[in-house]
This record gives sequence, C-alpha cells and structure tokens, in this order.
Amino acid sequence: MTKRIKHILIAFLTFWTTEIFASPQMPDYVVFGKDTIATYNLILEEYLQRQNSTETEQLFGLTFREGASFNCWRGYQAIYLIENNSLFLIDIINCGELRNGKIDKSQSNEKMKSIFGERLKNGKVFINWFDGYINFPLNDEVVRWDGVFYTIFARETVLTIKNGLVEREEDFDNYIDDPKRIDRRDKSKISDLLFKKLKKAKWKNPNEFDCSETYFVTINENGVVSKVRMALSDEQIDEYYDQDEFNFCIDKMTTALKDLKFDIILDKGKPISEDIYIEIWIEDNGKIENWTN
Repeated sequence: MTKRIKHILIAFLTFWTTEIFASPQMPDYVVFGKDTIATYNLILEEYLQRQNSTETEQLFGLTFREGASFNCWRGYQAIYLIENNSLFLIDIINCGELRNGKIDKSQSNEKMKSIFGERLKNGKVFINWFDGYINFPLNDEVVRWDGVFYTIFARETVLTIKNGLVEREEDFDNYIDDPKRIDRRDKSKISDLLFKKLKKAKWKNPNEFDCSETYFVTINENGVVSKVRMALSDEQIDEYYDQDEFNFCIDKMTTALKDLKFDIILDKGKPISEDIYIEIWIEDNGKIENWTN
C-alpha cells in the first residue's frame, strides 16, 4: 500500500469515528437573578466522578443509559441556582424537560435525594465541592464551539466560584477585531485562508519530496502561526518519511504561513491558541490542491 493511500485511509477513519461520537449536547441551566440561562459547565459530573464508579453509572455517570439520546448522553440535565452568592443544585431533570415547559419536581427531588441524601435541604444542595467558572452569554454570537458542549461566546459574564461561593463576577469580550489583521470568527474558513498562502509557495523540488499530507497549524495567543505539525503519530512519521523530507515539508509550510496575523480570540478574557486542520495534495508538477474536508 502506497504512502498516499495509507494517508487517505487514516484521514477517513479519523473523520468517521469523530462524527459518530461527537454530537451536540443539551446544556444545563443556571437561575441567575430573574433569568434562567443555558450554561455549558459540567458541574454535577465533577461530584459524580468522585463517587464509586458502579454507583454513578447506575445513577448519572458518563455512560449511555435507558432514555438517553445522542444529544443528551448523560441522560439528564441539571438546573442550578445562584442565591446569596452561593451555588446550589435545585433540579435534576429528564432531557428536554425544561424546554417542554413542565418539570416533574417530585421525580427531580427523588433523584437528588438518592445522590446527596441529607445534603438535600429545602429542595436544594449547596455545591461546596465546586471550584471553577460559570459563564453566561451576553449575546448570541459564538466565537468557538467544540461541536459537542464547550462554547465560547463573543461577550459573556463569568462567575469565579470557590468552594461553591461566588468570589468574582466579570464581563468579557472574547474577540479582538483588528482591521489590520485577518478575521477568524468562522473557524471553518481559516484553512482556505492558509491554503491561499500555501498556493504561492513553490512545491516542486529537485529531491522530489512529497508533502501531500494532513497538518495541524497552530495559531497562538498572539494571533500568529507558531507551529506546524503533521497529523500523524511519531511512528507513522518514521514509517512514511525520511528526516530530510519531513524537515523540508514542515519548513516549507512554516515559511509560507509565518507572516499571517489573525484577530485574537479569548476564553474568559484570556487569549488562547488553536489548531487548524488542513490537508493538501501536491502533484508531481508542484501543483497544490486543497483536500481539507
């Protein structure tokens, strides 16, 4: 089997398995002031994962259960309450129950009591185990989404929680729009922008090095390309490439992309880096094609 055919099979299998296991998930909710807001923070799971694995799988562990769906693999949704600067769990409901307009409070109470016992007081549980963040969108613009659960909104309110108590409340803008830089709101379009730069490079070489491959291009916290790597394991690289060919391909990619400057993306107010997937195919005459799905 040739190197190129092997690469095609690897890319196909990776895409196929990813599509099967990655499904958009229903959010949990937080009652904050007069609003009930969707939140993508897996708070209850942090407690469940500390418990005995057999018990949590029988209750609400991270496995498929009867009644669970591909967009609600936990089999339930949690509802939280911020009250007196404290974080409480107030309901564990069936998937889509709140959206359908009616909550079975009796069933919810039984679920919480079966997990927390005497910690359930006055219909709620104080979540003193949680340290972290809860974020709420201030607008509908999504900057990044992992395709399953984790979401970064362009503008959001972030609560910093310590032992279940609200220590800080802050508003953040998570996208810096610089007219002198490249817009990167739509992640799906970035590979096309990268390809336009790669297309200007000269790929035909006297050594007949073949750089047809899938790559991850890292755009760092400052919005510039800081790293290029092949989407292969070290073992696969050793099998398919000699060192000179590998170095040529990585150096060629890096040099072609080094001058790009993108807008900066933040998460909870902190700049982040991200990897962009790109697949290229290069003919023997040096013509490059964009094979990114």
